[in-house]
Amino acid sequence: MADTNTRLEPRADKVATVARMSEAFRDSTASLLTEYRGLTMAQLTELRRALGNDTTYAVVKNTLTKRAASLAGLDLDETLFTGPTAIAFVGGDPVTAAKGLRDFSRTNPLLVVKGAVLDGRFLSAEEVRHLADLESREVLLARLAGAMTAALSQAAALFQAPLSQVARLAAALQEQRGAAEPAAAEAVAEVADAPAAEDAAADPAPES
Repeated sequence: MADTNTRLEPRADKVATVARMSEAFRDSTASLLTEYRGLTMAQLTELRRALGNDTTYAVVKNTLTKRAASLAGLDLDETLFTGPTAIAFVGGDPVTAAKGLRDFSRTNPLLVVKGAVLDGRFLSAEEVRHLADLESREVLLARLAGAMTAALSQAAALFQAPLSQVARLAAALQEQRGAAEPAAAEAVAEVADAPAAEDAAADPAPES
């Protein structure tokens, strides 16, 4: 009679594996599915090192992967589950991980990116290539920080400008106002004198 424990233990291992993978699908910022056929253990080790500490690159079984994806609420294309599969579960920036896979595949063409899951949405292999072409989060943050620093520097320079500049502007405005006031007074006087002159011209000179 077959040992019941012998039959149940592999089953329990598979259930645990599916549960772990399902959790990884849910918790990862992205999951990049690849085919690694023909890569050596040394190359896989090199790839894991290139992806960094915040990405787990795991060789998986297709049947268990399908179950785990379904358990995580993902509807993945059947074409993803052909050939030996390994998944990069990303804990950091998905763009950085996609760049790592792209760069590694350039020198190791046996690595094939089949697709990815990002924010619960499936990405095709072509979309993953576009993802790899984007600026990484670090680069974008650096650019944003640079732009903010430049803006703050300009604002600081404006606030720290000598008050004499403001004083000169105020003085110039005052001069303009002062010059305008006499001119306005003269204009008023001319307008006031105009009727008197008109009346004088209208009255005939007395006869002698």
